[in-house]
Amino acid sequence: MGVWYSLVSVLPFEWAASDTYLFMKNALLAVLVISPLFGILSTMVVTNRMSFFSDALGHSAFTGMTIGALCGFAEPVWCAVVFAIAFSALFTVVRHRSNMASDTVIGVFSSTAVALGIFIATLGGKSFTKFNALLIGDILSVEPSKIGMLALILLIVIVLWCVSFNRLMLSSVHPGLASSRGIKVIWQEGIFSAAIAVTVTISMTWVGLLVINSLLVLPAAAARNISRNMWQFHLFSILGAVISGVAGLMTSYEIGTSAGASITLYLALFFIITFLFRNKWAA
Repeated sequence: MGVWYSLVSVLPFEWAASDTYLFMKNALLAVLVISPLFGILSTMVVTNRMSFFSDALGHSAFTGMTIGALCGFAEPVWCAVVFAIAFSALFTVVRHRSNMASDTVIGVFSSTAVALGIFIATLGGKSFTKFNALLIGDILSVEPSKIGMLALILLIVIVLWCVSFNRLMLSSVHPGLASSRGIKVIWQEGIFSAAIAVTVTISMTWVGLLVINSLLVLPAAAARNISRNMWQFHLFSILGAVISGVAGLMTSYEIGTSAGASITLYLALFFIITFLFRNKWAA
């Protein structure tokens, strides 16, 4: 982290001075790691038409967090990670072995997860207020160890994209054709779902459960408006996520708003701008 603090100290901001505002420097590094991660995963979420899947995963992560807290774990977030991965795996299996539409399966899992989480959180007349922070998030409280975990996840996702991008895309666009060519569609979707589960769970305490779904939808939704090919689709999704992430963090620091909400609003602005210029860009 010392190298990062030295690099940031050259920026023309009050908080960038040496040995000051370390929490802000940690938050900036977290944004620079998590934004491209959301930008990459967003393309798969939009392509697979699973826009509310991340929302359901957020609810499952919340349930896992409450279970971890109930069991007295010092770090309930790891219980949430395990629960979210199991949730995503079960969702993938049910989706492939039933005739129900994806949005129906997502609705069933999401409502069940959030109800179970609230039930556990209020069991025995306990107050729900101690979990309120999960709804809004606080990126300024990010720890260097968690940033390292996200950096590792980003590296793994990039490797997966390089190794199995074509198989992932074919499985998303035409599962039947992918299956006929020997591609294990359920495994491709399972790995993709697990990556989203871990990302959503680790970042939920910083971004906030209420807006985390938007970070997995808006980047790719905006990028699709102005993309002519798959390369541009991914590039614009990642760039939009990174720029909105940094701008949202700066805005949050300057005027004292929620970082997650600020980032989401910049992403919404990104979507509006690309929507207005979609025809000119395509021409």
